[in-house]
Amino acid sequence: MLETCFKKNCNEAGLDEAGRGCLAGPVFAAAVIFPDDYKNSSINDSKQLSAKKRDLIRLEIEKNAICYSVFKVDETTIDHINILKSSILAMHNCIDMLSIKPNHLIIDGNYFIPHSDIEYKTIIKGDSKFLNIAAASILAKTNRDEFMAQLDKLYPEYKWKNNKGYGTKDHIDAILNFGLTPNHRKSFKLKSIQLSIF
Repeated sequence: MLETCFKKNCNEAGLDEAGRGCLAGPVFAAAVIFPDDYKNSSINDSKQLSAKKRDLIRLEIEKNAICYSVFKVDETTIDHINILKSSILAMHNCIDMLSIKPNHLIIDGNYFIPHSDIEYKTIIKGDSKFLNIAAASILAKTNRDEFMAQLDKLYPEYKWKNNKGYGTKDHIDAILNFGLTPNHRKSFKLKSIQLSIF
């Protein structure tokens, strides 16, 4: 079972993002604060869970968290400031949206830009070590998947309901055959076939 949080008695928020490596769609981030004594053996890194399991656990997270938030940054901003800064911008907005101000943050990964005066710690593979980060990964992932399923209705040829905007063969073939949509990240490159999607 994962640890609830890194630092107790401070309303610690766990943060994570979803969609950094996609060719299309926004990047989503989420923040979650749990009670210090919260335990849940079902919560894990979102990548280790099936879509059905993520959807069920999302309901538990939303019910049991002290507070949580989700925020997305669109493709235009990603192209303008880059994906790393966009992911952190999404996390900063999540922190601002929490109904309780956290006194400590833990972030999945190895890089973060400080937010106001809140102490923080970056943790590589944090979503497989701490419940609050894992929960954030699940909220970010499920909200982004829902968003991409809605975009799929507008552009079914790209099969975003299945690939979620990642650079799968179906998605790349659709780009070559149909071109780019307004939801593609124009600053990303299709390295596998040495083509730019500018």
